[in-house]
Amino acid sequence: MSKKPVATSKPSKQPASQRPKNVPPADGRQRLLTARRNARMARSAHAYVRGSTSRFYEWLDGIEGHALPEGPAVWICGDCHTGNLGPVADAYGRVEIQIRDLDQIVIGNPAHDLVRLGLSLATAARGSDLPGVTIVHMMEALADGYERAFDESAGESDVHAEKPEAYAS
Repeated sequence: MSKKPVATSKPSKQPASQRPKNVPPADGRQRLLTARRNARMARSAHAYVRGSTSRFYEWLDGIEGHALPEGPAVWICGDCHTGNLGPVADAYGRVEIQIRDLDQIVIGNPAHDLVRLGLSLATAARGSDLPGVTIVHMMEALADGYERAFDESAGESDVHAEKPEAYAS
């Protein structure tokens, strides 16, 4: 039985003549990956929002005063957008929509995740040519769902969202 190769972070010692033609040398990979990410982000406003986490936090740092509520310092996704949400099943087969990408998780203000998710929803909706009133209803549902999750008087069934009504434009 042959052993599988083990991935290492060390640059390959392979001569360029033996390296596959589509693989750049180690010192050129970051430049290539950045160019690819920038090209994907240029496709739409929504793609830009998804790919620009650092710019989002730079924007938040530039907000003066108390434009956002100060929440408790808790674990947040840090990169909360529609592409990082999806179905997750538990051991009993129950499926819920949850955050599935936690590679940028940080301790921070939960309002930051809500703003980033709202921005992502809005740019995705505008890219889908949904009317502005639909986007307003989406933002209201986002805020309502977040608020209801912390409402101690709400029963368990109140926390789970109902199917939204369709609005005619």
